[in-house]
Amino acid sequence: MLNIKNINVSVEDKEILKNFNLNINKGEIHVIMGPNGVGKSTLSRVLMGDNHYKVTSGEIIFLDEDLQKLSVDERARKGIFVAYQHPSEIEGVNNVDFLKAALRAKSNKPINLYTFANEMETLSKNLQLKENMLYRSINSGFSGGEKKKNEILQMRLLKPKLVILDEIDSGLDVDSLKIVAQNTLEYLKETKDTSVIIITHYPRILEYIKPDFVHIVKEGHIVKTGDYSLALAVEKNGFENY
Repeated sequence: MLNIKNINVSVEDKEILKNFNLNINKGEIHVIMGPNGVGKSTLSRVLMGDNHYKVTSGEIIFLDEDLQKLSVDERARKGIFVAYQHPSEIEGVNNVDFLKAALRAKSNKPINLYTFANEMETLSKNLQLKENMLYRSINSGFSGGEKKKNEILQMRLLKPKLVILDEIDSGLDVDSLKIVAQNTLEYLKETKDTSVIIITHYPRILEYIKPDFVHIVKEGHIVKTGDYSLALAVEKNGFENY
C-alpha cells in the first residue's frame, strides 16, 4: 500500500523528519506515537501534499506510484484521506454539497442522489450527528467532537484506501471516542484492504482499534516498533526510555 524510503522533510529550512522509513501493507493498522514536535503530524501533511513541507530526499510510493509527482487532488482521488486534529471551518459550503461534489470528482461521473441521501442519513445516525448539521457550513459552530465525527462521515462516504487519523482522539469525551472508533472499525470491516495510520499521543483509541504495529518517533525517525503492548508500556512509563 505505502512504502516510505529514507525521506528527509524540512519546514522553513528546519529539518523535521530524518531518514524516515515506513512500510504499510494492505489492511494493516499502524500507530505513530511520540512526544510533541517529533514529526508525527508532519508525516500526515507530507503524505497529503502540503506544499509547506519539503521532501528534500527519499521517496514515497503509494500503490506502486511515486506520490511526490501527484497533486493534492490526485492523491485524494487515488484514495488517501486525512482526518485532521483541527478540521477547518468553511463558511458558505454545507456538508451535503461538499460531499456530493467530492464524490463526483472522485468517480468522475454523476452520483445516485437517492443512494447518496440514504447512506448519508444512515451514517449520520450512526455517528449521532444531528440532521441539521448536514446542511450547515462545514464545521462552522461545531464542537470539537462534532468536527471529528464529521471527518469520519466524510471518510465513510468517500471510501479511501489509506486513512490517516491525525490525533482524531484529541478533545473527545469517552462517548464520542467510542462512536468514532466504532464507525472506523465498521468501515474497515466493509473494505478489508483499507490501511490505517493512527497518529496519537495516548493509547485510548487503541482500546477500540487494535493496531498491527506501533511505532515510536523521536528526533524525526522511528526509534522503536512493536505491537499493542508497546503503546501500553508508553502509557505506563512515558517516552523517555526510547
